[in-house]
Amino acid sequence: MGLTLCRWLCPDRTWRKRAPPSLSSSPFHPLAVTTPFRLAVLLDGPPACFTGPKSSWSPVHHSPNFSLSRDGTVAQRTPAEQSTDGVRGAEGEQGGLHVWAVDWDPAERGSHAVLGVSTQHCPLQASGYTALVGGDAESWGWELGSNEVWHNGVPCGRYPRMGTELGEQEREQRPLLAVPGRVLMVLDGDAGTLGFVVDGCFLGMAVWNLPLGVRLFPAVSSVWGGSRITLRYLNGGPREPPSLTSLCRLSVRLSLGRDRETPPALERLLWHVPPGLKPLLRNSTC
Repeated sequence: MGLTLCRWLCPDRTWRKRAPPSLSSSPFHPLAVTTPFRLAVLLDGPPACFTGPKSSWSPVHHSPNFSLSRDGTVAQRTPAEQSTDGVRGAEGEQGGLHVWAVDWDPAERGSHAVLGVSTQHCPLQASGYTALVGGDAESWGWELGSNEVWHNGVPCGRYPRMGTELGEQEREQRPLLAVPGRVLMVLDGDAGTLGFVVDGCFLGMAVWNLPLGVRLFPAVSSVWGGSRITLRYLNGGPREPPSLTSLCRLSVRLSLGRDRETPPALERLLWHVPPGLKPLLRNSTC
């Protein structure tokens, strides 16, 4: 049964290429790629607890121009001229597949608003205005305003990748995409890749060849005074086949359709479901 479900979740299934109607107007929808089934299972599963170091910025590893909320989930930059300031997560990951949600109001970004990952050696402050995350060999970042991916101080092309059939000049001349306030960051520490989910659309890999066996931390850098950036660890796990329970849950919830996943519709449906299956279909939170 587990093999059957894995085959059912493979990329040639047509449901994977259809987006919910509410997302069809998103400019990111045409750029979405097939979501790997391990990631689909993580995104569908109950989210991790909001509290804890995985959902906190580091109280030590941040620029002096950043202050943290009491629970550590929100980093706020103090206005400072001619300075780029960074902060990284309190806990990094050395392997496995992991998803964070980063909330960053587009009105509080300005130029050089970068989201990505870094080792523990990435600098957290620089003079002037620059892409600090991605500005050295120890970090990789997506600059949300220019859509550029940065590493080692060099822009590595725009993300998402808009078709290999386009020439380099055509890709660079396309309109910039306005990245919304919430972005999901997907780190595969075993494959050494970093990707993003925007408006419910998985946009593929932005970075390859991340160092293996090295602990990587979520990281951001900003030049905007007063910017507030919230971190939340959504889900993650080791690189192993998903459990039969999680595959069954995903299968059932996809069969229901997103229009039936609203709490009233789901609760009506659960009246007809055996008690042992009800927790499987609900999204539980801590």
